[in-house]
Amino acid sequence: MSLLTRIPPAEPVAQDEPPKHRRIASLVLTALACLLVLFALIVPDQLSRFTVWAFLRLPVEALLGVGLALLLPPRARRIVAAVLGTGLGLVLIVKVLDMGFFVAFDRPFNLVFDWGFLPSAVGLVEDSAGKVGAVAAVVGVCLLAVAVLVLLALAAVRLTRIAAVRRKTAGRTAAVLALVWIVCAVFGLQVETGEPIAARTAASLVYHDGRQVASDLKDHTEFARELSADAYRNTPPDQLLTALRGKNVLLTFIESYGRVAVQDSDIAPGVDAVLDDGTKALRAAGFDARSGFLTSSTTGGGSFLAHSTLESGTWVDNRQRYDTLVGSDRLTLAKAFGNGGWRTVADEPANGSDWPEAKLYGYKQVYDSRNVGYRGPRFSYATMPDQFTMKRFQDNELARPGHQPVMSEIVLVSSHWPWAPLPRMVGWDQVGDGSVYDPMPAQGRQLPEAWSSPANTRAAYGDSIKYSLNTLISYLRTYGDDNTVLVFLGDHQPNTSVTGSDKASRDVPITVVAKDPAVLNRISGWGWTPGLRPDPHAPVWPMSAFRDRFLAAFSH
Repeated sequence: MSLLTRIPPAEPVAQDEPPKHRRIASLVLTALACLLVLFALIVPDQLSRFTVWAFLRLPVEALLGVGLALLLPPRARRIVAAVLGTGLGLVLIVKVLDMGFFVAFDRPFNLVFDWGFLPSAVGLVEDSAGKVGAVAAVVGVCLLAVAVLVLLALAAVRLTRIAAVRRKTAGRTAAVLALVWIVCAVFGLQVETGEPIAARTAASLVYHDGRQVASDLKDHTEFARELSADAYRNTPPDQLLTALRGKNVLLTFIESYGRVAVQDSDIAPGVDAVLDDGTKALRAAGFDARSGFLTSSTTGGGSFLAHSTLESGTWVDNRQRYDTLVGSDRLTLAKAFGNGGWRTVADEPANGSDWPEAKLYGYKQVYDSRNVGYRGPRFSYATMPDQFTMKRFQDNELARPGHQPVMSEIVLVSSHWPWAPLPRMVGWDQVGDGSVYDPMPAQGRQLPEAWSSPANTRAAYGDSIKYSLNTLISYLRTYGDDNTVLVFLGDHQPNTSVTGSDKASRDVPITVVAKDPAVLNRISGWGWTPGLRPDPHAPVWPMSAFRDRFLAAFSH
């Protein structure tokens, strides 16, 4: 027997099992990957829909993912899983943006128009946390977004690899769950109202956002055509606004002054009392008023959309429409007044930089936070109190002897989110450079208290509206005369932290106040409510209808 035949066969080398802690870590990573993917697939895009039941649903996208893992070869599987995981990360980011926009604007994030809101969001953070805080927040958000994309890509690759390794188990499980999904879809089974067990949340979001993007891209042409159809484009200036010649017309927006402030809320009684008392006080001073409602083109924010809708007589509800309008020669209310011989003035106290849109509107003079001499403190978002804004406007424009009639758009921002702290009224002769307000931010309701409960938030909002209204009422009693015409209105409803519902209307109150009876006689056919408080059943017009109705009422 040879030497080779006497050598016994080698024993198979046993594969060492991975250490227990590695097996546990692998199971934990797999579980976390599964939870992350499921969360991204079925998480609602509205905070109001966050319930336990919303997460007890079966996403069809997960079943399709298992199917791809079983059908594709390894290299293609990894590539497809990484791409789909990254795409799911983008879907999750869009859902988070939707959550914020539903809270702030009662609508989802628009992939075409809404990127322009991001600098404003950074500005709000800077107002609250300072420049360093804003930079830190931006960096943190960017890092978090990148982490979401990377983690979901890795999670998808891991889960599809495990499904491919355990092919039989994964295939049988997917088949059973697919049958369950089909049965639930056919019979419309739900875990609670509005939450079907057979979920396709991510796919629906991609489908609807894709259709919305296509529609939005076409909207530019449609809106340009709408802008060109202007009933007053060729009206001679001497035939416009003839019934207001010699009057000083103050078009004044009160930030977030919505229907919720005057009707069907715990805020309304206090605001209504201010309006009713103001009606009596103004009538004693010789003024009268008429009030109704307009439906704003925006809600919760985006005031510039409302301002441009009212001034232009067109429906401006997104950034693309706004930019198209700014580049047009549309006749605005301010241009109509300017053509008729009025000095046109814009007072934008929140602005801290140049405002090129003044050219669109036709304003010859623009006041902002840089050129009114304010030396007092900020009140959260508000750069200055409303009373200071009105006093400086009065001093700079209407107090000048022999001035020409003035038409102004004045924006009052003391009622801007987050509604704390607030200033108090002082004597008009005490306003000065605003230093009288120095102690007030520390003395008023602070942000933690204002946002400690929904009731406190609504109360803070209501107090801010009352302050703005009292400012206007006191201004009229102090400085108003026979040639004063005040039109004041809200730009939009407050956000859902006040309205309490994403189904709230977009209506805002609007009021015309004058001492000359001839002015209000001109709008007697509008059916508006006498006084500062609109009746709940007062007429409601689209905000875009106001320009034409106003020009028709006060022109030949």
